[in-house]
Amino acid sequence: MSKMMFDYTKSILERVSFDPVLFCKELEKAIKTLLPYEMEQLQEWLLNFVVGKPELKPSLQLIKV
Repeated sequence: MSKMMFDYTKSILERVSFDPVLFCKELEKAIKTLLPYEMEQLQEWLLNFVVGKPELKPSLQLIKV
């Protein structure tokens, strides 16, 4: 089930990536719900995801990268 939650979180973040404010709100929700090892995966995914999206780079502060 946790793999499903992580995949769901990624899909939500991808869908809202057009709006940095909404992206940060959804990321905050994910931080509260995901397990510690899932957070490591999310952190890794997020680093790769924001490479071409400078408007989303402030969201990295939420996960303390």
